[in-house]
Amino acid sequence: LLDAQYALLQSKAFPMIILVNGVDGAGKGETVNLLTEWMDPRHIQSHAFGAKLPEEMGRPEMWRFWRALPPKGKIGVLFGNWYTSPIVDRVQGRTKDAALAADLVRVRRFEKLLTDDGAVLVKLWFHLSKSAQRKRLKELESSARTRWRVTPNDWKAFKSYSKYAKISERVLRETST
Repeated sequence: LLDAQYALLQSKAFPMIILVNGVDGAGKGETVNLLTEWMDPRHIQSHAFGAKLPEEMGRPEMWRFWRALPPKGKIGVLFGNWYTSPIVDRVQGRTKDAALAADLVRVRRFEKLLTDDGAVLVKLWFHLSKSAQRKRLKELESSARTRWRVTPNDWKAFKSYSKYAKISERVLRETST
């Protein structure tokens, strides 16, 4: 991986965008930590997106992500990227199916724009069965070192596991690029 990263850095042929998504407790953070151990972290830009900031509210939907995209020759890792809000909003009932469909059109257009410009998108989806997720969250909670990683929101989302699985499957199926 390190040799490939240096070859990309030297050639500046394209930006690599790694989208990290999936269920809580599935190991997304640990995986990205491993990637930065195996590669030169000076040339990896990691961004974690939470709730929109006031400045982002009056901007186009993809603006916040656009600003975080890596230049050619670099690697960008995006947590909480453009897949998160459409999934969470639909599961939590803030949007209807029509809004989700419109969001997915926007995602496909954005990804097409990026890939047409030469970007390489690597989409990582981390999945756990419901029982494995419950076990993993309990394991994380039971350790003083990792307890902080499990929040009430994780358990709230766990209660909607089936909805998340159904909506996430649809999103993955309809945004394959």
